Amino acid sequence: MMQEVEQKRARAIVAAVQLSSVSDVEFDASLTELRQLAKTLGFEVVGQFTQKRAGFDAAAYFGTGKREELRLMREQEAADAILVDHEISPSQSHNLEKEAGCEVMDRTMVILEIFHRHARSRFARAQVEIARLGYMAPRMREAAKLAGPKDRARSGTGGRSGGESHGELDRRKIRDRITELQKELDGMALERKTQRVRRQERQGLARVALVGYTNAGKSTLMRALTGSKSLVADKLFATLDTTVRALHPESIPRVLVSDTVGFIKNLPHGLVASFKSTLDEALEASLLAHVVDASDPGFERQLAVTEEVLDEIGAQDVPRLLVFNKIDRAGEAALQAEREAALRARYPGCIVMSARREGDIARLREAIGAFFQKRLVEAELFLPWSAQNLRGQIFATCTVLEERADGEGAFLRVRGEPEAVQRLREQFGRK
Repeated sequence: MMQEVEQKRARAIVAAVQLSSVSDVEFDASLTELRQLAKTLGFEVVGQFTQKRAGFDAAAYFGTGKREELRLMREQEAADAILVDHEISPSQSHNLEKEAGCEVMDRTMVILEIFHRHARSRFARAQVEIARLGYMAPRMREAAKLAGPKDRARSGTGGRSGGESHGELDRRKIRDRITELQKELDGMALERKTQRVRRQERQGLARVALVGYTNAGKSTLMRALTGSKSLVADKLFATLDTTVRALHPESIPRVLVSDTVGFIKNLPHGLVASFKSTLDEALEASLLAHVVDASDPGFERQLAVTEEVLDEIGAQDVPRLLVFNKIDRAGEAALQAEREAALRARYPGCIVMSARREGDIARLREAIGAFFQKRLVEAELFLPWSAQNLRGQIFATCTVLEERADGEGAFLRVRGEPEAVQRLREQFGRK
């Protein structure tokens, strides 16, 4: 069903039913997003087909007459697929495919396929496979119903238990595979958590996670803040695996910056559950830099979607810094200034910027540093003359505010992360 699509030849029509409860602005924004998803998947969008209805047709999503119109458009445009901007039932998908004469991919299927292609780490690939198998299971049940007598039970053959049909065997294999993958994920998650704890205990690092809508410019910000070479592409979900780098130039306390997977409107709940571990960086962070596309007229929708997903993963209480990125794309200079003033007035304390301007990046870096400076504590340490070779350990983890000496050694007043200062106090506190 989720076959590979040849990028140069694949042509698609995006299609959607507009319900009476959905405004034109919201409907257009969702279709624009679907077109971007299609681009990420390698499709050339050759048409758009819509219908206004009070509800979806139970048989095939669109009404009978509209389905015939869609078939004619598909033939005229020589489209290879129809992308539907909702999650539709297996029977609706099957019937629409039959009448349109081509593959039908609903919104969930499109997102799953993108995730499948872009997952790189073993961790992300396992998460994607679980979500894909969960999506396929009810569709296999529907296919078994449509197959009818062809799927009758035959006992004792092909590894099946007595009376188990081909469809039941396949569904059992899916359940077993999901259980196996979940055990692997649990093991990997525990290993990753242990590594993070050890890293924090060893280095006493502060952490900030970049979160926000996909394509809001998080990867570009990541590059600018850390000097890294993370992927930057004008595609939705261009990267899935979390990237972690140190803020550059390094500060005291040393700050780790992580780039998380982007959010999207109507992200399937199965994916939210599957990708909770990918968003662990948001839960582990001391600060969330919530990145929003300032040039998008529908940025309020981006804000709402991100807040909803953060609530779902339990990160609602993590402190946030609201960052409106891409202000340079908001139009002419006068329009940019007007948009910036409006955002600052509406969201006090926010940062309005462009990730492509060094001065703006410096302001963001300063704001991140200021947040972590507030957490710092001070202490006085004593370093005997016989242990002066350990000075580097103190200077590497804290800011030395004052230093004085007597006949026994040096006294250093330092400021740093509570955990780091406590470790130093235990090691260099005056006996």
